[in-house]
Amino acid sequence: MKLAIQGELGSFSDEAVRKFLPGAAVLPCVTSTEVFDAVETGRAAGALIPIENSLAGPVAPHFDLLLARRVFIEREFRLRIRHNLIAAPGVRLAQVRRVFSHPVALEQCRDFFLKHPRIRSESFYDTAGSVKHVVGERIRDAAAIASSRAAAVYRGRVLMRGLEDDKQNFTRFFLVRKRKRVAPTANKTSVVFALKNVPGVLFKALSVFALRDISLSKIESRPLRGRPWEYAFFVDFLRGQDEAAKNALTHLGEIAEFVKVLGVYPAA
Repeated sequence: MKLAIQGELGSFSDEAVRKFLPGAAVLPCVTSTEVFDAVETGRAAGALIPIENSLAGPVAPHFDLLLARRVFIEREFRLRIRHNLIAAPGVRLAQVRRVFSHPVALEQCRDFFLKHPRIRSESFYDTAGSVKHVVGERIRDAAAIASSRAAAVYRGRVLMRGLEDDKQNFTRFFLVRKRKRVAPTANKTSVVFALKNVPGVLFKALSVFALRDISLSKIESRPLRGRPWEYAFFVDFLRGQDEAAKNALTHLGEIAEFVKVLGVYPAA
């Protein structure tokens, strides 16, 4: 099975594939849009995408793409994220003045930059890609933040380990595929819906779950493209395809402008 990921070999998405889906081939993609294109066109059997980090929060572009594209969440995984400062061989920490990494990774390491004010952060398209860049170009005044696997893949030197602000640092990943598949053990559902801006409508929408004792594990709002100041609501709830969940979604459909089921899957 070939899985598309956003980023290079050695990225945390690559690490997640190797840990949770060993044996799968990896198709590295530069952008998230390219990842979803690969799934929809059949270049990849699926994709493993980060959706949320316990420190930095949601990966917003992936929420938008889940709404816009015809894909379905099949599995959920949680990966412990350990950040490392990686430089080209021979570079010492005292020489470093710039650190490259993905913006989400940089956000998870704010304390490091507060403790090292001489070092500035610079956004890069990918964690592993930033290691590939600083090592490949032999940059003497820069380093990258990435996984230890990225250091091994690109032969970088680890200058510091455990840069994340909090050791309870996890990223949630979704396995998405083109066709809907629901495992017999599925006990979690992700949906997105939009509402008219009238008094009490969000209360009514959420009440369809409360009335049936269905627990919500997440709610997130995102702007609706082409409709300024209107929003889509992404909700995860802890039920599979039982009668209560089906009735709740039917009831929600009577209140919302639209409802899209993004996936029904086993909770990580």
